[in-house]
Amino acid sequence: MSASIAVAKFHFSTEGTMKNLLMATLALAMMTLVSCSSEPAKPAQAEKPQPKPTEFQTGRVAFQKMFIAAHGWGRDAQPYRLESQLTADCKGRDGKADLWRASFASTVQRGVKPYMWSGTDSSDAPSRGISPGTEDAYNPNNSSTQVFDLNFLKVDSDKAFEIAQKHGGDKLLEGSPDTPVLYMLDWSRATNTLIWHTIYGNSRDEAKLIVDVNATSGEFIRVEK
Repeated sequence: MSASIAVAKFHFSTEGTMKNLLMATLALAMMTLVSCSSEPAKPAQAEKPQPKPTEFQTGRVAFQKMFIAAHGWGRDAQPYRLESQLTADCKGRDGKADLWRASFASTVQRGVKPYMWSGTDSSDAPSRGISPGTEDAYNPNNSSTQVFDLNFLKVDSDKAFEIAQKHGGDKLLEGSPDTPVLYMLDWSRATNTLIWHTIYGNSRDEAKLIVDVNATSGEFIRVEK
């Protein structure tokens, strides 16, 4: 091999090596530049939990939830009253409420016990779900604790409201739209009837109007006041 050919090959090899080295150095510089100019990754912020919407139920739906809980207390527990409660979130329209109270009696336990169903986080209501109340003595002869069979409850509170509206409720709410509506279910010993009392007002004693509906047949009974 001649000296000129050897020198040419060495020159070619050296030129290729230098070119590759230059490209590698340039790539490293670019990576360093990008790394220095990029802001450090910020930790992901946890999303704030969204408040649950208020749940409104008719009396019969809420009652069935409490009925199951009551049978955990007394296997023979029977209801004697179901009533809605007022909260800041609810005016009791359409036969629905976000807070219901059911009262049960048990001869086995020799006592009565209330349960509450809550579908709201309002400060004037218990926590969501079922909450048991304080047990008290039971007197089967007391007319205010007259138990009834669940099979008599065929008409729900929304239907009771609909009927009450046709017997003065619509005109009352048209003139006083802020009037709250309450619902109470109990057994009439005098007529052997399960009755929905639709109460327009803050309480039964202060009611502007009370309309009674048969909770078994759905028939209008009377206007109490």
